Amino acid sequence: MSERIACVDVGSTWTKAALVELPAGRLVATRQAPTTPDDVVAGVLAATDGWAASVRACSSAGGGLRLAVVGYEELISAEAGHRAALSAGARVVHVAAGRLDDAALQQLAAAAPDVVLLVGGTDGGDATVLRHNAVALAGADWSVPVVVAGNVAVRDEVCALLARAGVPVTPTDNVLPDIGQLAPEPARAAIRDVFLTHVIGGDRLSTDPRLREWVRAVTPDAVLDGVAALAGLRAGAEVPGVLVLDVGGATTDVHCVPVADAEQASLHRSAVGVPARRRTVEGDLGVHASADALRDAARAEGLDVPGDDPLALGEAAAIVALRRHLRAEAAFGPGGASARGVGLVVLSGGVFRHAAPAAVAAVVQRVAADRGGAGGVLTGTEVVVDTRYVLAAAGLLAGDAPAAAAGLLAELASG
Repeated sequence: MSERIACVDVGSTWTKAALVELPAGRLVATRQAPTTPDDVVAGVLAATDGWAASVRACSSAGGGLRLAVVGYEELISAEAGHRAALSAGARVVHVAAGRLDDAALQQLAAAAPDVVLLVGGTDGGDATVLRHNAVALAGADWSVPVVVAGNVAVRDEVCALLARAGVPVTPTDNVLPDIGQLAPEPARAAIRDVFLTHVIGGDRLSTDPRLREWVRAVTPDAVLDGVAALAGLRAGAEVPGVLVLDVGGATTDVHCVPVADAEQASLHRSAVGVPARRRTVEGDLGVHASADALRDAARAEGLDVPGDDPLALGEAAAIVALRRHLRAEAAFGPGGASARGVGLVVLSGGVFRHAAPAAVAAVVQRVAADRGGAGGVLTGTEVVVDTRYVLAAAGLLAGDAPAAAAGLLAELASG
């Protein structure tokens, strides 16, 4: 028996829907409608009107999930929390390191996060800063939900302290259980659950209870799951890793699932904090809200400065984001340079999907040829466009309907 599911991405501007037939993962139809900011459910109903299907959704409406990280010290605990937040699809709006004083608390509040990720100390290590920061939040009339992902030796104590002060608190495993060992997945799952409970389950986007039933993830989190599924389908390729450049109106997100470097894998490179799935967010690279900042960034990279043409802006955003990502990856050392393990680059975003095919083909060639900031390591890598916008839908299905996700991604997987 076949079943149809409407996979919906509720964005800040547009609500995109894909009607998928299970179990094969056949894409039956796609549709989009303007996001209705006063109540996003209206936009979902418009995008799925007439479809006899259950709804499964992800959301980045209202700017997505705003997350602040409070850590032990900037280069270790705070950075580990920062990476965990990015892998969870959150937009990190503030990072604080060390003991929170009155000024630091004011800066944290001014960032207006939806969730605070409280980290600090390895398991069994120094717990004084983690305790201090929990006390500071508890005494500051703090009401924003907190995810505690620090030293497990004091996790229960810290959570109890916050709970007594009326702070919504969620405990999870340490993001940095040992020196150099990054473990972001438990924190990622906890952040997602807090997002669903307090952001989607609250009244910021809608008071309609159906929204909480529909939404399963933050959109970037769903896309990253889709990228991981795509990389899995390419296991037989010479270089199976995948990198996606998702260009939006305000940001360009880079999602990467590279193949492991064999030499570095033998040295257990992952022990020094290189996650298998990576995501970076470029908040100044967008084709609408961030267009002026994008032009400045293109100029700084020595590129032709785009005018108002959306496709030209999208091309510049993709190239600058790719260069920045590769430079950031180089900081991990040879084992972290994702370009060495990427055989397919995917361009995603409305600026590419809605442009004339010939114009998009020219952009693809220019992105493929650009090696200005990549040091030549991507030479020969294939670049394609997600014309059907299936990555988010595949990510929504990958957990319990992997065959359907694979069916949606088959065309992209073949390059």
